[in-house]
Amino acid sequence: MSEWLPTILATVAGILSTASFVPQVLKAWRERDTAAISKRMYMVTVTAFVLWSTYGFLIGAMPLIVFNLLSLALSGAILALKIRNDRQDARAGRDASASRREPGMAQSG
Repeated sequence: MSEWLPTILATVAGILSTASFVPQVLKAWRERDTAAISKRMYMVTVTAFVLWSTYGFLIGAMPLIVFNLLSLALSGAILALKIRNDRQDARAGRDASASRREPGMAQSG
């Protein structure tokens, strides 16, 4: 088998795998809606990309290193957006709950 074939296959697979995260990042960034995204799934995915990147460094496989680091950055961005939006949603829920209680508190006083 030609020596370049595994590198070509790894490169094409890496491009496709990494590119698959781009639409999710753009949607989460633009719409600020991550309600349907699983935080646990992305925590596992980010961990997997850290491990794959480490493995790539250990065996010196450049396509494995490059594309797993890119995928790590994109999936990490999705996870960060999810965490940020969950915190904002929780804060908004607390604020709304507090504002509903305030009028009632004023009447009882």
